[in-house]
Amino acid sequence: MQCFRRQPKRSVSQENMLLEQSRRVAALNGIRLGLKDDKDLKFLLKGSQLLKVKSSSWRKERFYKLQEDCKTIWQESKKVLRSPESQIFSIEDIRDVRSGHKTEGMEKYAKDVPEYRCFSIIFKDQRKNLDLIASSEDDANHWISGLGKIIAHSNSMNQKQKLQHWIHTCLRKADKNKDNKMSLKELKDFLKEVNIEVDDYHAKKIFQHCDKSKTEALEDDEIEEFYKILTERREIDNIFQMYSDSEGFMSCQNLVRFLYEIQQEEDAVVAAPALIQRYEPNERAKRGNAMTKDGFLMYLLSDEGNIFNSSHRKVYQDMTQPLSHYLVSSSHNTYLMEDQITGPSSTEAYIRALTKGCRCVELDCWDGPNSEPVIYHGYTLTSKILFSDVIKAIKNYAFKTSPYPVIISLENHCSVDQQKVMAQHMTTILEDMLLVAPVDGNKSQFPSPEQLKGKILVKGKKLSRQEDPTNGNNNLEAEDVSDEDEAAEIEDESVKTEVQQKGKSDTLKLAKELSDTVVYCKSVHFEGFDDPSHPRAFNEMSSFSESKALKLAQESGTSFIHHNVRHLSRIYPAGWRTDSSNYNPVDLWNVGCQIVALNFQTAGTEMDVYQGRFQDNGFSGYVLKPEFLRDEQTKFNPKSITEGTWGTKKKLLLKIISGQQLPKVNKSKNSIVDPKVTIEIHGVQQDNNKKQTKVIENNGFNPKWDEEFTFDIEIPALALVRFVVEDFDMSTKNDFIGQFTLPFTSLKQGYRHIHLLTKNGDPYSSSTLFVYINIQDCD
Repeated sequence: MQCFRRQPKRSVSQENMLLEQSRRVAALNGIRLGLKDDKDLKFLLKGSQLLKVKSSSWRKERFYKLQEDCKTIWQESKKVLRSPESQIFSIEDIRDVRSGHKTEGMEKYAKDVPEYRCFSIIFKDQRKNLDLIASSEDDANHWISGLGKIIAHSNSMNQKQKLQHWIHTCLRKADKNKDNKMSLKELKDFLKEVNIEVDDYHAKKIFQHCDKSKTEALEDDEIEEFYKILTERREIDNIFQMYSDSEGFMSCQNLVRFLYEIQQEEDAVVAAPALIQRYEPNERAKRGNAMTKDGFLMYLLSDEGNIFNSSHRKVYQDMTQPLSHYLVSSSHNTYLMEDQITGPSSTEAYIRALTKGCRCVELDCWDGPNSEPVIYHGYTLTSKILFSDVIKAIKNYAFKTSPYPVIISLENHCSVDQQKVMAQHMTTILEDMLLVAPVDGNKSQFPSPEQLKGKILVKGKKLSRQEDPTNGNNNLEAEDVSDEDEAAEIEDESVKTEVQQKGKSDTLKLAKELSDTVVYCKSVHFEGFDDPSHPRAFNEMSSFSESKALKLAQESGTSFIHHNVRHLSRIYPAGWRTDSSNYNPVDLWNVGCQIVALNFQTAGTEMDVYQGRFQDNGFSGYVLKPEFLRDEQTKFNPKSITEGTWGTKKKLLLKIISGQQLPKVNKSKNSIVDPKVTIEIHGVQQDNNKKQTKVIENNGFNPKWDEEFTFDIEIPALALVRFVVEDFDMSTKNDFIGQFTLPFTSLKQGYRHIHLLTKNGDPYSSSTLFVYINIQDCD
């Protein structure tokens, strides 16, 4: 039996004092967010009753309130012995706040409630959406607008502001008796909270240094002094001192020198004055066109001080080449939220993939009740969703992240009648978005992503008499075409039994109406690489399982590259990956395969590398292949590198200097991480490499490594660099802390910060690595 120690009862005056203190803290945090006296913020801090919706029979009233830190929401729970932590979620965990009936849950279970009272909170990780109903339109608007403002203002805070906000929140948490003072014990608790283990001697030494008043408690200026000691960045101070004068100012001229010599910035003369104006907080320094230590730190923590080239955050590549010249961000079995056998299907999975930049989504279509086609993983127990709902979701979210074309990859198992329904839904729902005729009558090669902006293309089977993409008008009603059934390839006994019982056919009758929606992406079975005397139509494309594609890449790499100059190739995971695990996409990109489809719902190295590749070129979902993968005469073979015009070989010199505010992996108060960093190169076989730092024990707050590494890069255009931070464990598998992956060609040189991402690919608010990068041509 668990015993609870009764807390001593507070007097009314103590309660009032604590309440007033709480209001002051909330007001201060509101100011930090730039939301002073904001009506929506005040409403959220007061809190309100909301109806939580889980199903048609589960709709219960719960109290929700923004905490005084202005970054966490407390939710009432009726569950017995529920931990306090489980009743709180962070604003940082919210991906989106949607008004009305914009989730599956709201569509199904809240149609009886006016849209203006409904809203949903969508989380970044795999957590279920939180569907809520307010008691009035005003209350709903307060929540929607208030959360939107906090998210927007939090995102616009600079790193120093985020750090300050976080540390003050942790200080408040450590102040158990809420007296706005910090005892030695509370200071030790605080250090554990921010992920640093300090022995009693050092803790006492810091405490005594800051306790100027000798009262055995830190308050006001003394706490600020402690904050300064804690956030000191000596490694940056040392760099700054090399370029600053005796008064602590770095002149514009010296900043130009630093940017040019160390950071390898070609436009240093233009950039330096702009950086001073943007990041220097000291007005006197700004007027003198100089930078202080604080401004220098702000610059290094900013986008301009990021390891990822900020000019690559916008579309900078040539987008006017044929579609087959680009790698395309692509999802496999997009409808699945979890595994391939029993997991739920959801329109939310399409929304998540599209907002992550995915440009090719997959729809497995089967006959459904009431003449309405459904989507699910055939022969399995995965749940079903309506085809029409998916098309609506695609219409609403296709171009929110990128304006470039979306490809709907159809795996069609429907009867002719329901195929006609599918065609009708696509034409009526997507309207002008759906491409139904060639662009500018182009029938010899693909149009470009630029020409196809805002368009949705269908990939699927096409009737044999319509081989010319411009010839869509004939009287053929339906015809047998070969059936491509990826679901039947699943290596699972229950699936194999189901396939046998249904008596799978090798052909499928195709409705003309559905065939007509296919213009540039006609699915055909792969019969071998082109015979030059009888080339296939450019719009014919094949799908390959990962094992078949890897075999072709291994045995006929150059032929595969030639094929992919003119044709699109789609790759999908092997049938044994029933757990929705992923394969390495790099080997297929290296032979020019464009649509390398991964399970977007599964986090891991493969998905990190995938998102790393596609954060390039403005996160548009399209990355131009290197010139030697677009040349039909190329002799390049990634499995056998010979001399050629593949780019200059590079030497990467890399120093891992320090880490900042690494998150706790184990939420236990006494658990402190032991971080180590691994640097991985993913590219052609010769370039694949991995090196790691030593382990720093008991310090996730500000670990220092100061370790140097060297990598030789044979084919820079195909290489990606992945930085992984793990919590070392002697007895079990290391725990993942954070990572960041980027193309080698997007690396910035000099002293840079790496802003770490969670396992789901979302940014941590203030977790970084500080590194030095130098790239040299190989002799």
